[in-house]
Amino acid sequence: MNGFRLKKRGTFAFMLAALMLVISACGTKAETSSPASGAPAEAAAAEPTQLTWWHSMSGAGEKAINQLASDFNSSHPEIQVKPIYQGKYDESLNKLKASMGSDSGPDIIQVYEIGSKFMIDSGMITPVQQFIDKDKFDLSQLEPNIIRYYTIEGKLNAMPFNTSNPILYYNKDMFKAAGLDPENPPKTYEEFEQAAKALAKDGKPGASMAIYGWFMEQFFANQNADYVNNGNGRTEAATESLLNSEAGVKTLTWWKKMIDEKTLSNLGRSTDDTTAAFTAQQIGMTLDSTAGLRKIVEGSGGKFELGTGFLPRPADSTGGVVVGGASLYIMNNKSEAQQQAAWEFIKYLATPEVQANWSVATGYFPITTAAYDEQVLKDNMTKYPQFQTAVDQLHASADSTATSGALMGVFPEARQLVETAIETVLNGQGTPQEALDAAAKQITDKIAQYNSTVKK
Repeated sequence: MNGFRLKKRGTFAFMLAALMLVISACGTKAETSSPASGAPAEAAAAEPTQLTWWHSMSGAGEKAINQLASDFNSSHPEIQVKPIYQGKYDESLNKLKASMGSDSGPDIIQVYEIGSKFMIDSGMITPVQQFIDKDKFDLSQLEPNIIRYYTIEGKLNAMPFNTSNPILYYNKDMFKAAGLDPENPPKTYEEFEQAAKALAKDGKPGASMAIYGWFMEQFFANQNADYVNNGNGRTEAATESLLNSEAGVKTLTWWKKMIDEKTLSNLGRSTDDTTAAFTAQQIGMTLDSTAGLRKIVEGSGGKFELGTGFLPRPADSTGGVVVGGASLYIMNNKSEAQQQAAWEFIKYLATPEVQANWSVATGYFPITTAAYDEQVLKDNMTKYPQFQTAVDQLHASADSTATSGALMGVFPEARQLVETAIETVLNGQGTPQEALDAAAKQITDKIAQYNSTVKK
């Protein structure tokens, strides 16, 4: 993290603004003294506001994004949005960091949820709350459990865009064959372990889940346990990782036990690999994002009946899930007209019809509750009834700092350290407590380094 850039950006921005005022003044004089040069003022005023939208969606997601922009451009000729794929979330955020101190960056950028703290501290954004207050935009029309994640210190900094949570996927046919109730998926760690044992046969594990830091974050929330201190980084900036607390040790101990008993397989960090094994019926249960539901349904190809359930958690614990995905930020180094145009586009994306079409095209949650009343989404829910599990799980989540999600400026790095710790344990190279102690210390050190770069 470049502390100098974070601290000095305000000064640079002031100098840049002053320079732009001088340039603007010079331009005005030139136009006044040269009436024959250039197009008439009326024609210039009619030029549409051009917006650049950086995003990280590929495949079906990119196709859907291009369609959203095309539809908006057709209905709003005064504003033209150009979506540009910038690579995966990490790549896009790194490109944004590289653009700091210049106007080469986007007007709007899609940033994953764990980039939230950095985006706020960067000083690069205009919180959407400013436009919400000015327009008296009704936030009650949006999903409260989604809005909670992005509301920090009483204001919404970004508009949620693509939102998901993790659920349990299971093979109902394999459940029947193993003597399990296909209509009663496991709800607790203990029940999941028992089901995995029943599904295992001929030395082959019955389930698998990817070594994914996002899952560990969700397991904490599902126990209503904060991931970092200071109210999960929401009452004030986090200073300590709580990864090595009881919630983490209990989860990794459970995970390791199933590996040792050969009821759970370790297929690495990629959910694509666990999904492939599941759709090929090599395993009977897995965890994955709700955004992957359609892919998993289509991957099963009618070969088996697909079941879905809530994310398992320890018995007698309460909590819920944290939303994943990304949100849209408006950059503050653009003109007031461009920022206002960006807000108009973001408002458009939040309308029920657009949200319904987006959900159908991608599998992400609609952020607007009225989207569920749109016929296209009703039809999709009928076609994919498993998606109701995701909606019910979102609505069943408790309102707490744990389920609101952790905030720390080094979250991307922290997630990688968590995955390394899980690998260490599953490979028999350390105990859950030892591995999580080491990772927690590394994360806490990184938080301290980051916090020292942020201008108070």
